Amino acid sequence: MIFRLRKFTSLLIFFLLAANYITAQTGSLRGFVYEKETGEPVIFTNVVLENTSFGSATDVNGYYVITKIPTGNYTIRVTNLGYDTLRLPVVVQEDQIIDKNLFLSKASYTLEMVDITADKQEMRTETRTSVIKITPKEIGQIPSVGGQADLAQYLQVLPGVIFTGDQGGQLYIRGGSPIQNKVLLDGMVIYNPFHSIGLFSVFDTEILRNVEVHTGGFGAEYGGRISSVMDLSTRDGNKKHLSGRIGASTFGANVMLEGPIKKQEEGEVSSSSFILSFKNSYLEQSSEIFYKDVDSTGLPFNYTDIYGKVSINANNGSKVNLFGFNFDDQVNDYNSLDFAWNATGGGANIIIIPGRSPVLLEGSVAYSNYEMTLSDATSKPRTSRINGFNMDLGFTYFIGKNEIKYGIELLGFKTDYNFTSNNNVTVEQVENTTELGAFVKYKYNSGKLILEPSFRLQWYASLSNVSPEPRFAMKYNASDRFRLKFAGGLYSQNLISARSDRDVVNLFYGFLSGPDNLPKKFDGEEVTHKLQKSEHIILGFEYDIFSNATINLEGYFKNFSQLTNLNRNKIFEENTHPDEPDLLKKDFIIEQGDAEGIDFTFSYEKNRYRLWAVYSFAFVNRYYENLEGDLVQYYPHYDRRHNVNLLGSLILGEKYDWELNLRWNFGTGFPFTKTAGYYEMLQFDEGINSDFLSENGELGVIYGELNKGRLPTYHRLDFSVKKTFLIGARSQLEANFSITNVYNRSNIFYVDRYTNKEVYQLPLMPSFGLNFKF
Repeated sequence: MIFRLRKFTSLLIFFLLAANYITAQTGSLRGFVYEKETGEPVIFTNVVLENTSFGSATDVNGYYVITKIPTGNYTIRVTNLGYDTLRLPVVVQEDQIIDKNLFLSKASYTLEMVDITADKQEMRTETRTSVIKITPKEIGQIPSVGGQADLAQYLQVLPGVIFTGDQGGQLYIRGGSPIQNKVLLDGMVIYNPFHSIGLFSVFDTEILRNVEVHTGGFGAEYGGRISSVMDLSTRDGNKKHLSGRIGASTFGANVMLEGPIKKQEEGEVSSSSFILSFKNSYLEQSSEIFYKDVDSTGLPFNYTDIYGKVSINANNGSKVNLFGFNFDDQVNDYNSLDFAWNATGGGANIIIIPGRSPVLLEGSVAYSNYEMTLSDATSKPRTSRINGFNMDLGFTYFIGKNEIKYGIELLGFKTDYNFTSNNNVTVEQVENTTELGAFVKYKYNSGKLILEPSFRLQWYASLSNVSPEPRFAMKYNASDRFRLKFAGGLYSQNLISARSDRDVVNLFYGFLSGPDNLPKKFDGEEVTHKLQKSEHIILGFEYDIFSNATINLEGYFKNFSQLTNLNRNKIFEENTHPDEPDLLKKDFIIEQGDAEGIDFTFSYEKNRYRLWAVYSFAFVNRYYENLEGDLVQYYPHYDRRHNVNLLGSLILGEKYDWELNLRWNFGTGFPFTKTAGYYEMLQFDEGINSDFLSENGELGVIYGELNKGRLPTYHRLDFSVKKTFLIGARSQLEANFSITNVYNRSNIFYVDRYTNKEVYQLPLMPSFGLNFKF
């Protein structure tokens, strides 16, 4: 471990020296854009020099940089939806970097006069292939279940995203399982971002600044996952005055408080601030009052989420963030299951603006611990724990419209897993793992053509494997309205997940490090590595029908060339039956898979209206080797052929104080394994002395062919209405009412194999909530 840290330190020193030698040769302008009222960075806003082609859009930290500017006098213009346009004079001199922090005031005119966003500009200057950016405002524009706008509910309307159920459901992104989706919160790895009920995430919408969802083809700055990435960043907190939000609904309550520790003075950036969020669910108790008819077993889903952050800002925009969290989830006696998990962690991230170089330095270090337990009346408790650290350091160097980004990442984690299958075979694993990654990414922008080649080198110490991973993205601006785009690359990961076939609700999702005791052959060929790997190819286009309406079409293919899965067929211990086939003795087996499909999106937004339509057509296949050595194809349980989401939002009233939201979702049925029959399963507790004539066995299930059945189609309409009451200059009360499943569609979730009882997803459910902002 000391040797690995020395290597990490050597790489760190190298990158720091490299950044120091890179100096600007022409005049440059850089800084941050802040909201004048709160001091919060304004993200994705346009900063341009009037009457020139020089400009930039702020990033997720509100940072902008414009380089290679000819000397002379200019006027800076900053525009963003909801803010007054800002104009400031600036003098650019040769070989000089000008630091200019900008402050925007909220617009004094109505929304109907505003039609300027940075999004259109970004479409022409960023590749944005399979990348969806989400803001809290957009999350609030969908009908909110339980009166609480939540990221988990918004993700369900994104192209390529499949949600398997309201209670215990999971999100699957373009053929990838949850373990193949990397979730980062302020640079910290989050192992489970969603609660057991499936409708709520661990993240408070009010503290989020931005969410980026990469559904495939992501760049080399991300590693360790083979399907997708969700990158979340939180706000710094109000730097000018104390503010917050208190809310309660029929589902749960939440409190958010933010304010200055050292107040940001007028025109200054130097400050420190905090933000603290608490939210919980009392659905187990409230369901007995409001939702008695929803489920005969009740809704015993409880959770508590706490997140806190302190931000310390220097006057040039450099800053340090300190953060910590505790997320807790508990399910009590749900269909004879008890399930609980807890996640804790903390860390820090930094942004440094060097004095004489157009370089942005970003880094983070964090530690987290996640553990879960599942127990029921018919099997032994299952437990899983993962804890560890992650740290990274990245440098971005700006060269006119082009940029170079490079960095390193180090992860170390320990997994402790204990699982008993339906064959009473126990799988145990305790493993320590270290991963080291280094990447470089270059962005070339000629105006018409944008190229982004990148390369990542990932070293998996515990498996003694090195994975070189080239990646590439591009966009061609054929015209002002029509743009072609492409992305692809190679990906790998070590972390795997496992679950029992009997967990139809799929609550337990254990974490394991990739095992080294794998079958030596697969499909007649030697297995040359122990990693899970995939290859992505994505091709698409964007077309602006008119100024406020855009269609986006993407076709994708993901080849999962090697997957590691828990062996559901194991019946022998390898050390006592070494001559048995691998399929019957190995804890883990190798599989292959692929996912291919088309995602279509139509979006329209202007003034009071927003329309969003998504259609996805997809196939997901998996292949495993049977006892005869032949590959057998099957559909995983989240394979959905057609998925449609229609979303509409309308703002009413002279004061824009009414908001109506609608969402309709349609999906074809999921695969499932039919029950072929039953038998008495004897345990032989006393070994050879057991009397099988008198012993009482358990009910055993004879399964049909794997996932050859299909559930009925799913569709649901949700509706919500909000009314805002202005109480003071900085305070308001919001009342919201929503209905989930308006026409009370009976959407089947699963059929209990032992009772033949049909379990349905949520029926018609009204909810009401109040939120007070100050």
